[in-house]
Amino acid sequence: MNSNTSTSGSYYFKVVLLGEGCVGKTSLVLRYVEDKFNNNHISTIQASFLNKKLNIDGKRINLAIWDTAGQEKFHALGPIYYRSSNGAVLVYDITDEDSFQKVKSWVKELRRMLGTEICLIIVGNKTDLEKNRNVSFNEAEMYSEKVGAVYFETSAKLNQNVEEMFMKLTEKMMEAQDQKAEKTSLLSRHNSQRNNILVVEDDQVEQSSRHCCGSS
Repeated sequence: MNSNTSTSGSYYFKVVLLGEGCVGKTSLVLRYVEDKFNNNHISTIQASFLNKKLNIDGKRINLAIWDTAGQEKFHALGPIYYRSSNGAVLVYDITDEDSFQKVKSWVKELRRMLGTEICLIIVGNKTDLEKNRNVSFNEAEMYSEKVGAVYFETSAKLNQNVEEMFMKLTEKMMEAQDQKAEKTSLLSRHNSQRNNILVVEDDQVEQSSRHCCGSS
């Protein structure tokens, strides 16, 4: 199903979660969709899919959320999952500097493949492990601003900022979709107006001028 606005009050968005293994992508999705948390880490082998339906100001939103595997061997398959995405949640572990650097490589790839059409949220997860932090809030926030992403810090375990993060992404995707629809509508009206313009050739004008003069 293509990601678009099917009617004026209904939206369908595809969201993909990207990041290293063990940063908490699956935990974030499960906390958001099912309000569950599992202390026992279960690695995502390929990619799993969860659905979330929302109603914001009378508008119906269907989020198709793809939770991808973090293993290096999965990286080559990434484009299959993010190619038609409206939004991406790029997750790292605030105690793991390497996982933050990996997020930067995902951002470069997404911007190269999809430009600015995809809405990006960068997430520093596991704030419950604050005492072991290795990536500062300011560093991550400044980087996010530089690449046009919104930055959040979350704890799937403590259910901190998870709902807010997905809500912000949804609002950004709705805004982007509405702007795109408005541009398409304006372009369509402009083309319609151009088609209604009667083009008169120069020789027609000359003939008309001669007839006019001859009859006087």
